[in-house]
Amino acid sequence: MSISVLLADDQPLLRRGFRMIIEAEDDLTVTGEAGDGLEAVDRARQDPPDVVLMDIRMPGTDGIEATRRIIAANPEIRVLVLTTFDLDEYAFGALRAGASGFLLKDVRPAELVGAIRTVAAGDAVVSPRVTRRLLEEYAQLMPAAATRQAEPYPQLSALTTREAEVLEAVARGLSNAEIGAALFVSETTVKSHVGRILAKLGLRDRVQIVVLAYEAGLVRPGTVRDRNS
Repeated sequence: MSISVLLADDQPLLRRGFRMIIEAEDDLTVTGEAGDGLEAVDRARQDPPDVVLMDIRMPGTDGIEATRRIIAANPEIRVLVLTTFDLDEYAFGALRAGASGFLLKDVRPAELVGAIRTVAAGDAVVSPRVTRRLLEEYAQLMPAAATRQAEPYPQLSALTTREAEVLEAVARGLSNAEIGAALFVSETTVKSHVGRILAKLGLRDRVQIVVLAYEAGLVRPGTVRDRNS
């Protein structure tokens, strides 16, 4: 089954390049293009794609606001945001707005098509390493953990003790394999726990788990150390 993609970027040459890469794949199809955020919102409403490849910085309605509007109108649409720097605060804002991940604009073709397939399948495209760096760097953009408790998120009480442990581990940027090793369970079991967490909390992917955990004060800025640093 073909995955439909909407391209939203104010640079025609970039859109053309992405179109060539995407349409070279048998299972991917570009169904529309937009030169700014407002046009992207309109096109997503008129002909909903599976995935929107969304530039962050566009004139008028930017990629963050466009992402927010698209997801609010149709939560089934997945948004991949494009940014120049991997620690761009705009990318972080897009994740909070509902994007399923972000890519650098100089992404390699194979990574681009792989990312589109990944988010179309319901997963997120933000590596554990980048998740840690992104959220630690821009934690100040969130409500202060010291003044936010879990009470604003009553749905957290529906989690079992083990699910709560897995949620915290995801929020700390651990992969499923790392979580399994830490909790002495299989990676398949971790995946099952993550799936139940998403269902119970009404979240779409791991990115939203991470953001909720930080906003609820379950994980505090400065407590996560990047293994690669």
